Amino acid sequence: MNTPAGPTGSTATTTATPTRPATTRVSTTTPSPTGPPTPSRPTTTPTGAFTSTRSGIDTALAARMSTSWRAGCPVPLSELTYLTMTYRGFDGEAHTGEMVVATAVADDVVEVFRQLYAAGFPIARMRLVDDFGGDDDASMAADNTSAFNCRRTTSGSGWSQHSYGRAIDINPVENPYLSDDLVLPTDEFVDRPEAPGVIRDGDACVQAFASVGWSWGGDWSDPVDYQHFSQNGR
Repeated sequence: MNTPAGPTGSTATTTATPTRPATTRVSTTTPSPTGPPTPSRPTTTPTGAFTSTRSGIDTALAARMSTSWRAGCPVPLSELTYLTMTYRGFDGEAHTGEMVVATAVADDVVEVFRQLYAAGFPIARMRLVDDFGGDDDASMAADNTSAFNCRRTTSGSGWSQHSYGRAIDINPVENPYLSDDLVLPTDEFVDRPEAPGVIRDGDACVQAFASVGWSWGGDWSDPVDYQHFSQNGR
């Protein structure tokens, strides 16, 4: 969440290094992705090492991103980068997720997820929001960690930082968005229990993002956005 976008050729490189209480209104959106991941997208890494790849937005990926990017978005496809990165699932296994971010922050994002993997911080899933029809509510309800999505803020006052590829939502179910009596996507973790995937002040997740200068929405007063990290603090 967020409150207070001409395709390029693709060239992938790979690096490897060892290594979920209560208010009154709850979103009723159910996780209904538009379709399963295509066979070409990896879901499990064969070894325990952290790996990442990056590439530009080619024609095929641009077509896939038709629900998250359109003409009039604040950034062109040429300023976005497609990443794949290893993450530790709630099953304790190593998986490979995908994410689109601003090219300018791609290195920082890879470093954050490298740290999260090394710390064993679990992530439920990491797929493009387009797998949920570009619907932020559906993506949140599916506990999907994601970044780029050309959309307005929750208040509708302007472009979300996700529209620039400079914000990431982590485990939305465990880390809800709170504003008055609005809780998204669910109130199950409003009391911030010590449970896997719950982000808490000063933990490995907050520290990893802080190490690259990103801020946490859990430090906001109203709204409080526990899932949200952004480069500019918005």
